[in-house]
Amino acid sequence: MTHPSSCMTSVLRCRRGSAAVEMALIVPVFLFLAFGAVDLGNYFLSEHAVVVAVRDGARYAARRYPLACTATTNDTTSTTAMEVRNLVRTNTIASGGQMRINNWSDASTITVAISCNTSGTYNTGIYTGVTNGVPIVTVTASVPYTSLFNAFGFTTASVNLNAQAQASVMGA
Repeated sequence: MTHPSSCMTSVLRCRRGSAAVEMALIVPVFLFLAFGAVDLGNYFLSEHAVVVAVRDGARYAARRYPLACTATTNDTTSTTAMEVRNLVRTNTIASGGQMRINNWSDASTITVAISCNTSGTYNTGIYTGVTNGVPIVTVTASVPYTSLFNAFGFTTASVNLNAQAQASVMGA
């Protein structure tokens, strides 16, 4: 019969399961870092998509509004504003289309505003004869970002992707 202390000594000296224990300790940390990196990349990709979409909307609106500078705080009713909202959200001016970002189904997150820049004298080029100032269109979007971790129930915090772009109106 072996002595209990010699049995305990042999168990403490055994290294056969040490790699499995180390792996069990490291895998959760590694997975957290890997999924965090993927989610961070998804966040930046979504933010870039919103910035590009708003920029496209401002350029489109700059070609559609007339040169007459009539300041409107927010344009919510005109056909041009609805087309801009569709273009920003779905990359097409017609209703429908596929959303640029998942869960961006609400067009009310996009605002289209017209203002008149009267800070200088703009009386050359396409602005010859414009007396009230140069019209500037501003397109703004605030889109809720859905984290990849939300599917697993880890986060419930809401983060918005915000973007704004301006363009001087060139006339319809």
